[in-house]
Amino acid sequence: MTTKTLMKDPLNLIVIGAAGQGNVQISLLIGDALVREGYLVTFGQTYGATQRGGSVTNYVRISKEVQCSPIVPEGRADIILALEPVEAMRMLRRYGNPNVITIVNSRPIHPIDITGGQAEYPDLDELLDAIKRLSAKAWVINATEEAQRLGDPILANIILTGALIGTTTLPLDKESLEPLLIERFPKAIELNMMAFSRGIELVSQ
Repeated sequence: MTTKTLMKDPLNLIVIGAAGQGNVQISLLIGDALVREGYLVTFGQTYGATQRGGSVTNYVRISKEVQCSPIVPEGRADIILALEPVEAMRMLRRYGNPNVITIVNSRPIHPIDITGGQAEYPDLDELLDAIKRLSAKAWVINATEEAQRLGDPILANIILTGALIGTTTLPLDKESLEPLLIERFPKAIELNMMAFSRGIELVSQ
């Protein structure tokens, strides 16, 4: 159980993934939960290529004292949640620092230049090792595979939301998110609760 206090103020969270992976949903869930807990939250967003598969970066800046600007300064990320390994590395190179905490979904998404043969995807094991080396602490989770086991790969974003909460790096806990999950997914409450709980379990093992 988290003490619901910020480990620093402001706290900078970056959620990065390919378009269509659900990283916007994660950011909005976390942001809404933080507002309900009394925090000032600023949300920013930048886009890569517009087609599905292009990257979408969400910046969530959290404070008890000040309303922050919407974009995290370079080198100042506190937490990076990446739905794809190459995107995690890209964020670490630009926003990382010796204290950054990283959570990454280990399932690659191949962009158009790779599927079209113009580029080659890095060796996955080497990529994940590099992510761990560049992070003060890193959790690698196969959220896509876990979601498939639950019956729907789209649940990967809810599993990763649970993983983020389970790390206790944010001033939120399971009870903070459950009401929002019920509101957002009234027709699939049980399945989303299972996915959320599974994410918490994965970082607690």
